[in-house]
Amino acid sequence: MRKAALLYNPLSGRRVKHRVADVEAVLATLRAAGVEAIAEATVSAKGTTEQARRAIAEGCDTIFACGGDGTIHDVLQALVGTAVVLGVIPLGTANALAHDLRIPLSAVPAAHTALASQTRRLAVGRVVFQDFSGQNDSRYFTVTAGVGVDAHLFYKLNAMTKGRFGMLAYYLKATHLWLTHDMRTFNVGVCSTADAATSKTDQVQWQQVSQLLAVRINQFGGILRELAPGASLERTTLRLVSFKTRNRLIYLAYILRGLFGQRWTVRGIELADAQHAVCETLAERGARIFVEADGELLGTLPVEITIIPDAFTLLMPPQG
Repeated sequence: MRKAALLYNPLSGRRVKHRVADVEAVLATLRAAGVEAIAEATVSAKGTTEQARRAIAEGCDTIFACGGDGTIHDVLQALVGTAVVLGVIPLGTANALAHDLRIPLSAVPAAHTALASQTRRLAVGRVVFQDFSGQNDSRYFTVTAGVGVDAHLFYKLNAMTKGRFGMLAYYLKATHLWLTHDMRTFNVGVCSTADAATSKTDQVQWQQVSQLLAVRINQFGGILRELAPGASLERTTLRLVSFKTRNRLIYLAYILRGLFGQRWTVRGIELADAQHAVCETLAERGARIFVEADGELLGTLPVEITIIPDAFTLLMPPQG
């Protein structure tokens, strides 16, 4: 690490009143280690991606996403396919990726951890979707892509409420949806081969689900804990969680399984490794079904989710 840019979200997560001081402390830590470092506040999702691209053009070899999973997500879009390294200073709400990487949730300890970390070249998830203007779009993701109930949560969750109440807002809204949401089903085609476009039809397994998660990390933190056992950033597969049920008690049982760290088999919920998944609406149901990635609401069905190997470079703390 020679030249680094810190892109920080001034509005999200914990310690907003201390955000500038936290970022300046990280800058001081990096500079004391001989790193040429600059910092810039982010202005919007698309703006963050453009800021990261400008930093790359100006010779930065490392871009730190200083915020939550949404900030990481926006920075990631500029880094996929380059040799520039993604670093994480967790200053957001959920900080799922930081939990998985075991990065301290305080700014200065996180900076020291980054200086002791090693770079790893990893696969990345990619989701193609229909945006809210009806156009096809795509995004890369590091944590998870979700279709169905969880994406509806982000559709309903007010950004101001999220900023004020943090994870409590997630839990309250999730509880409300669990009690009231009409869990609509949709079709999912899953393929385990690397190139689904050239696969035989019988290699694609179709199913009806009310929720699909394509997960890349093992530990989410909070009450979710281990949402998809077997998922890992270091694998070149997606860990799919298919909810083949609309039963609310089964949803709850699966969340409790993760909360208590149990290996229960929950009827109606299946886990599988895959390279490719396609989600389509049922012909007789016209209601919108939403898609999210890394906690960011993206759009609606139809959706295609794939894994791209050797896609980006991440600063990873030593594990153990």
